[in-house]
Amino acid sequence: MNCIIIDDEQMARVIVRTLCNEIKSLDILEEFTNAIEAIKFLNENDVDLIFLDIHMPNFSGLDFIKTLKDPPKIIFTTSDPKFAIEAFEYDFIVDYLLKPIEFPRFEKAVKKAEKLQLRQTQISNTKEVSPKNDFYVNIDRRLIKIDLSTIYLIEAKGDYINIKTEEKNYVVHSTLKKIEEKLPDTLFLKVHRSYIINVKKIIDIEDNSVLIKKDVVPVSRSNRPELMKRLDLL
Repeated sequence: MNCIIIDDEQMARVIVRTLCNEIKSLDILEEFTNAIEAIKFLNENDVDLIFLDIHMPNFSGLDFIKTLKDPPKIIFTTSDPKFAIEAFEYDFIVDYLLKPIEFPRFEKAVKKAEKLQLRQTQISNTKEVSPKNDFYVNIDRRLIKIDLSTIYLIEAKGDYINIKTEEKNYVVHSTLKKIEEKLPDTLFLKVHRSYIINVKKIIDIEDNSVLIKKDVVPVSRSNRPELMKRLDLL
């Protein structure tokens, strides 16, 4: 797990660096004397964990965390206990360590951060390996399940859409935009204002159209680059 240290006091940075070096899983990327320089670094680099002091001139640690759009995990390292309640209002704050910091307490905080990172990775992996495989449409007051993999083309027709599958077609009172939100973008692509295609079902491409089954589907000029990019993945 990579990390950075932000503290205006040199001795404090040395102590945190020494503690980090005792834990093999930690990799110190950089140290900063002020939060402004750290923000510039975070804009260009991925960081898993920040060891952050609160009291720094001009820009405090609390001011710093309020600027972060996609914050990494943060462990506060400070001599001031009075901001602990405020700090833990942020869900990315892992721990609040009071100086002087002893190794057992430091190690406990790092293990806490590692568990959080592992949990986030597992959740992310679960989402990736468990994509949505079907959805339901309302036709004549009946809910009919459609397997996503069987869909090869969806066409807009006024206030309705025609969902074409391997087995049959389904005319549904809906919009292309609404159904597009239900479709995985790894499989489907809107190639024209009136058409969404299953990129895995493409048989042939010619000029500004694609052949899917027996349907020749127009491809708009603005959507063609994205289509060509997707084909590289097939």
